[in-house]
Amino acid sequence: MQDNEPLMRALAKLVSVNNPDKIIFVGEALVGNEAVDQLTKFNQALKDFSGLQNPRHIDGMILTKFDTVDDKVGAALSMTYTTGQPILFVGTGQTYTDLKNMRVGHIIHSLLKE
Repeated sequence: MQDNEPLMRALAKLVSVNNPDKIIFVGEALVGNEAVDQLTKFNQALKDFSGLQNPRHIDGMILTKFDTVDDKVGAALSMTYTTGQPILFVGTGQTYTDLKNMRVGHIIHSLLKE
């Protein structure tokens, strides 16, 4: 939906009108680099369509379906590198208790395993 301009305009307006404490991007870790594209376009829409002189950007990310990720874990690194913002939580199941803090060691291990 990141290419749906009316939706992106509506989301940017929602942010500028309501002025939330945090803007959290929620995406699926399973889609790999598609998540990077979604994040980049969402962040750009916040800038382009907010109507604010100093537009806001995302403050962090939640990645769902992280327990199913194997070699696509590099997309998570790309997301943090692209935005400079942290991955706050990763989803590893179906319930709220399945939201876990991001473990950097787990990412490094996944990247370095043969």
